[in-house]
Amino acid sequence: MVVSIRKWLERLKFIAVFLICTYALVQIFNAVTDWIAPVDKYKIPQGRAVKVFQADPDLDLESDSITSRIRLFYWLGE
Repeated sequence: MVVSIRKWLERLKFIAVFLICTYALVQIFNAVTDWIAPVDKYKIPQGRAVKVFQADPDLDLESDSITSRIRLFYWLGE
């Protein structure tokens, strides 16, 4: 069995370049994601903006039965 060192070195070089390019691409995607994402998406709205969802303090979803939870799911659509 003949083992060619030159072929193995080419394969190792290809794998190293592939891993370096993959790592660079992941870092670019993370940078773009951090750049696009809002700083604090759960902060209180300012100006004329309004918060869309406000939890009802009288609504206790933990003690409801499964049928009432399903009914609430279909009623609210969420």
